[in-house]
Amino acid sequence: MKFIKNTIFIKILIILLVFTLDRISKIYVINLFDETQFNEIYLFDFINIYFIWNEGIAFGLLNFDNDILYNLITCLIIVISLIILYFAFKETDYSGYYFSMILGGSFGNLFDRVKFAAVPDFIDFHIGNFHWFIFNVADIFITIGIFCLICSEIFLKKND
Repeated sequence: MKFIKNTIFIKILIILLVFTLDRISKIYVINLFDETQFNEIYLFDFINIYFIWNEGIAFGLLNFDNDILYNLITCLIIVISLIILYFAFKETDYSGYYFSMILGGSFGNLFDRVKFAAVPDFIDFHIGNFHWFIFNVADIFITIGIFCLICSEIFLKKND
């Protein structure tokens, strides 16, 4: 029984930690760019901070001018987040922790969709002139969680 309580506590802690890191990074970047009036900060040869408001879904895909469609997509994201919440606490192996990482990131982006009707993205990864989609801390944890789930399915699950 104590193990179950500990795993639930750890999963809640992961969700809160990811959500908090995402909120802190977004608040910092929003305030930074409001104060400086710049929209790009050079960091390294391969990464910049470039602030944009993403009104679409993942990686800025499907930007919508239609409020009804935007709200439908937001409702779909809420439903998917509830499904992920179920799996996060249902799974007893490591995948429950991976779902918790995904959920924390999902909650971070969902919070922004509801509060701002857009998600602040600011990490611009690039190699030379090839730029990847601009993303944020929540997207990093969502991606890591999905990658870990895929790897655990491929490498750690026993064949039935």
